[in-house]
Amino acid sequence: MNLVSRVHETATTQPGKIAYHFMGKDTSYAEFDQSVSMFASSLQSLGIEKGDNVAFLLGNTPHFLIALYATMKIGATAVPVNPIYTPDEISYIIHNSDAKAVIALDLLLPLVEQAAGAFPTVKHYVICETVPETPAKIAALPKAVKAKVRSFTQLIAAGKSGVEPIDVDKNETAVILYTSGTTGRPKGAMLTHDNLYSNARDVADYLDYSESDRIVATLPVFHVFALTVVVNAPLVKGATILLAPRFSPADIFSLVKEKQATIFAAVPTMYNFLYQFPDSNPEDFKSVRIAISGGSSLPVALLHNFEEKFDVRISEGYGLSEASPVTCFNPLDRERIPGSIGTSIINVENKIVNELGEELPDGEVGELIVRGPNVMKGYYKMPEETEVTIRDGWLYTGDMARRDENGYFYIVDRKKDLVIVGGYNVYPREVEEVLFAHSDIVEAAVIGLPDVDFGEAVHAFVVLKEGATANEASITAYCADRLAKYKVPKRIEFLDELPKNTTGKILRRSLKEQVRI
Repeated sequence: MNLVSRVHETATTQPGKIAYHFMGKDTSYAEFDQSVSMFASSLQSLGIEKGDNVAFLLGNTPHFLIALYATMKIGATAVPVNPIYTPDEISYIIHNSDAKAVIALDLLLPLVEQAAGAFPTVKHYVICETVPETPAKIAALPKAVKAKVRSFTQLIAAGKSGVEPIDVDKNETAVILYTSGTTGRPKGAMLTHDNLYSNARDVADYLDYSESDRIVATLPVFHVFALTVVVNAPLVKGATILLAPRFSPADIFSLVKEKQATIFAAVPTMYNFLYQFPDSNPEDFKSVRIAISGGSSLPVALLHNFEEKFDVRISEGYGLSEASPVTCFNPLDRERIPGSIGTSIINVENKIVNELGEELPDGEVGELIVRGPNVMKGYYKMPEETEVTIRDGWLYTGDMARRDENGYFYIVDRKKDLVIVGGYNVYPREVEEVLFAHSDIVEAAVIGLPDVDFGEAVHAFVVLKEGATANEASITAYCADRLAKYKVPKRIEFLDELPKNTTGKILRRSLKEQVRI
C-alpha cells in the first residue's frame, strides 16, 4: 500500500466521496483518481519516466494534488518548490534537483519565458491555467520557448484514464523536499514512498482522522507540514480536504463555517492573526473538533488565549522535513500539556542525547534524535551531509529538547540558536515566552549578538499592538522581574513586523543581518 494505491482504493469503493473542495467546487475521489491517471499518462507521453525528477512551482490549487499523485503514480519524483521564492532560489533548486520537467502556475509564465533555456535538464514546462487569458499568452510565446511549454488543462484532456501505476519499491524516492534554507543553502531531503505513506497513516491514526472529517488546507501545500497533515493524511483516510488558495482570516472563518470543518491546522503566526482578527466570531469555529499547531513553537500565552476565545483545543506537535515530518503530537486521549510537543506518535521513537549520542535522563536538556519508518533516506547528492545527520539509523534534528517522566517532549530551542552569555546558556524561546505574555506585545523574537564583556548578549525584537505605549525601558523592567539577569534582553528593537518564511517561521538570520546593517 502507498499513497497512490490508497486513493485509488477509495475511488473504487466510494467513488462519490468528496476528495477536495476548492473555490466552491467539489471533486469526488473518482474524479480525482481519473485526473491523476490522465495527467500521469500525459507525463509519460512527454517522456517522463520512473526515477525522473519533476519540479512543482504550485500553490494551494488542485493542480498540486493532481500533479503530485500523477508524478508518484509513474514512479517519478516530485520536487515541490515555494512559488514565491526569488528567481535565484528557484534556479538553485531546479539546477540542484536535475529536474526534467517543471510544472508551474501561469502567474510564473514570465519567469518561465526568461528561464526556458537556462536549465539543460528541463525538457518541458507545464503551465497551469488560473486565469482566462493564459492560453493566449502561451500562444504568444517565442517559438523556441513555446516548443517546451505545455498546457496543464490540455494534458489532462489528452490523457488516458485507468493508467496502471508503475511498480515502485517502498524505499524508492517519491518526493524531494528542500529545507527552508534558514541556515544556508537548501538541502534536498529524499523522502521515500514508505516515508510518506507511513507518516500520513500514523498521524491520521494518532489524531483519530476519519472519512467523515473535513480538513482545512490553508497551510502552503508545498511545505512538508501541510503535505502530510492536511493532504496525505486525509487522503489516506478517505476524508475531505478544504483547499484554501491563501491564508486570510476572514476567508478562513467563512470556509470553516460554510463547510463545517472538523480539523484545522496552522502555524503559530496564523493562530495569532485569527485571534487578533477584529471580526472573528467564536461561533464560526464551533464545528472544529481539533486544532493542530506545528512549524514552530506555539507561545503558551497565545495557546490559552485562542482556546479560551474559540473553545477549541489546540494539539501542538513537532516535525521536520527529514522526518516526513511528524515525530510527536500531544495525544487526544490523554492530558494535553501547554508548551509540550507531546509524545512520540505511532511507530516513531524520540530520545534526548548528549554530544556523544548517549541518552540523557528525563529532565535534562540535550539534542532530540528520531528513528522510524518516516526518516528520510538522505540528502540528494549530499552524502557527507547525510552521514552527519543520520547516524546508526537515528536522525539528529539539531533541536535542543527535554523529556519529562511521562514521556512528553519539550523543545527548548534550536541548537544553533543557543545564546551563551558569560558562560550561561540562554534559550531564545524562554525569553520569547516572557515577552509574548506582555499585554502590549503581538510578536517577539530573540537572537544572540556579539558582546565585548560577555561573549554574547540577548537582543530582542518586538511588534507592539496598535496604540500600545510600552517602550524599551518598561519592557526591560518587565523582563527583569521574570528572568535571571543574564537572560534579560540587553537591547530591544521595535519593528512593524517580523521577517518570516512562507510557513510563518521567523527568520532569525534575517534579523541578525538587519542588525549588522
